[in-house]
Amino acid sequence: MNRRIFLMSSAAAAASKPARSANDTVRVACVGLRGRGRDHIRGYAELPNVEIAALCDVDESVLETRLADVEKLGKKRPAAFVDFRKLIEDKSIDAVSIATQNHNHTLQTIWACQAGKDVYVEKPCSHNMFESRQIVAAARKYDRIVQHGSQSRSSAGLREGFQKMSDGLIGDVYMARGLCYKWRDTIGRTAEEAVPAGVHYDLWLGPARARPFTRNRFHYNWHWFWDYGNGDIGNQGIHQMDVARWGLGVTYPVRVSAMGGHFMFDDDQETPNTMVATFEFNGAGRKKMLVFEVRHWISNREAEIGASRPNTNVIGNLFYGAKGYMTVEGGYKTFLGKEQAPGPSARGGGESHYANFLAAVRARNRNLLNAEIEEGAISTTLVHLANISYRLGRTLEFDAETMTCRGDSEANRLFTRDYRKPFVVPEKV
Repeated sequence: MNRRIFLMSSAAAAASKPARSANDTVRVACVGLRGRGRDHIRGYAELPNVEIAALCDVDESVLETRLADVEKLGKKRPAAFVDFRKLIEDKSIDAVSIATQNHNHTLQTIWACQAGKDVYVEKPCSHNMFESRQIVAAARKYDRIVQHGSQSRSSAGLREGFQKMSDGLIGDVYMARGLCYKWRDTIGRTAEEAVPAGVHYDLWLGPARARPFTRNRFHYNWHWFWDYGNGDIGNQGIHQMDVARWGLGVTYPVRVSAMGGHFMFDDDQETPNTMVATFEFNGAGRKKMLVFEVRHWISNREAEIGASRPNTNVIGNLFYGAKGYMTVEGGYKTFLGKEQAPGPSARGGGESHYANFLAAVRARNRNLLNAEIEEGAISTTLVHLANISYRLGRTLEFDAETMTCRGDSEANRLFTRDYRKPFVVPEKV
């Protein structure tokens, strides 16, 4: 892999839009409307001085439902699009909020940046390593405000906890664990069939290779296929991965090892439903570890994480230090000393992640973002490295300077994909 592909563009940034006042109306388009996109609509509808100006989805039935939903909220009916490229031609739209499939996130963000739009893009921001670099390069070259959908970064309680951890509350922090134990039943098997009426399947496929339509490869279950998703480590898990990296205060690992499998179910899923990935960091000569666990079935709770949930999901983080440990599940709790005495704690709360995005848009200041795209891109690379290690069945030695796996051409080939024209993520954004 040529290193220049990963280098951010040094071209002069496009002229930025002038700063707005807090009362200026921002016209937002929501893209990808079935799952997270529905939350995007609700989130923006609750904010003052925001107009949901357009909706876009490749499934016309979903699009019509969401248009009606906006009207039920007492808002003006937005413009409707099925082709994202047509939407961004509208110069009156200030920002796009993307909740499409993983394999479309980067290209759509790049297109939006090139069209002068600011972007809120759902997690994970990329489908592979190459895209993680290109999405940041586009944000910088076109001087756009780009927020990653890592909502935990807007948690006031969590920000407080990490400040206390940084101040030494639990001592020298040497290890983090990310827990993604989320109940996922089998998806069974579905046969190839004709594309349903009103579904623009070519647009849905985007950069992915052409494959016959099946129900399992479409709504939501696309997460479990390598062409479109990244497994649960890149679905629910990217939230906990980002929190783990944030709390440890690390960027790129030097070594990654993952193993697991697709246990119990005989179905269409390609990605593992059980995985353990270990990352080693060595910044400034200080070794730290991150262990990430995915399980899709019956699981125990750990350190009270999941105790408040009525089901079997155990989703959160643990941080281990010389003086105690911290648990993270929305907010945080600490347990100090050999006796594990309860220490400071706080609930989550905080500002809306969408409101934080729009505040930065109005101020034309990406430093106001709680989850600026570069932070999201770095966390997402950990997901990709874990999946590559799993798929190859070996440990990766990663070099952040060259953005390659040392001495492993096979791993480096998995850093990108063959893009289906014209849906090609460019080497030069």
